[in-house]
Amino acid sequence: MAVYNIVRYGEDDVLREKAKPITNINESVRRLLDNLRDTMYGNMGVGLAAPQIGVLKRAIVVDVGEGLIELINPEILEASGKEIDVEGCLSIPGVVGEVERATDILVKGLNREGQEVTLQAGGICARALQHEIDHLDGILIVDRAIRLRKINAEQG
Repeated sequence: MAVYNIVRYGEDDVLREKAKPITNINESVRRLLDNLRDTMYGNMGVGLAAPQIGVLKRAIVVDVGEGLIELINPEILEASGKEIDVEGCLSIPGVVGEVERATDILVKGLNREGQEVTLQAGGICARALQHEIDHLDGILIVDRAIRLRKINAEQG
């Protein structure tokens, strides 16, 4: 299991850069997905984007308790509804923000085999996918939050 250090907000400009599309899906890309998964689970997260481990490539993983989603070059095709809810971020420990997101989305990307997949998501899954896709564009919850607040580590 490869659990990487998570890049923290303010430590590295990589979190503010736009990740590059992945053009060739090979063993290196599959290893990146494995490392993202292991790092997400190792930090008890529900999503992780490649820039959060210092890799400027368009790859994300999400698992909100419904099974692992791996997406390469994800993009949101449709979005509907609006909801404000609290979000945290592994790259910004000790802070949560109230963020408005679409409640339902349609996402397109590639799976680890390079096949195009589309995914309809709602609720917390839609929120997590939007959060991770934002990371690929250098957007953080501090940019989208209506309100931010500090939390104790014990509060989660």
